Amino acid sequence: MIHGESYKPIIAEAARMAIGEENIYERVFIFELLKDKNDPNAVAGAVGFSVRQPKFYVFKAKAVLLATGGATLLFRPRSTGEAAGRTWYAIFDTGSGYYMGLKAGAMLTQFEHRFIPFRFKDGYGPVG
Repeated sequence: MIHGESYKPIIAEAARMAIGEENIYERVFIFELLKDKNDPNAVAGAVGFSVRQPKFYVFKAKAVLLATGGATLLFRPRSTGEAAGRTWYAIFDTGSGYYMGLKAGAMLTQFEHRFIPFRFKDGYGPVG
């Protein structure tokens, strides 16, 4: 059985072998998508900056996959007392991907879904 924390190094090593170390950019904060000047419905790249060094990046791409995660902690958790701080939502899922997609002209759908976790005695995490 491989646990979740073991997946990242395994997948990272496979990615490095497949696409090459020189094609991997880590710790780059993307804040803007670039539109294709020939096709107003297409994204041609992205702009970002390093969170560790004073560097600015402009990426050109044939295809862009926006995989920033959702938007968590938009609603106050129903937990009370000490349990209020024990939510399992990722605090860095800020909804920035929704913003970038919307600004680039993407049709945003399926926002009516809201995750409602099961409640069980003495537990605060997702189950089943």
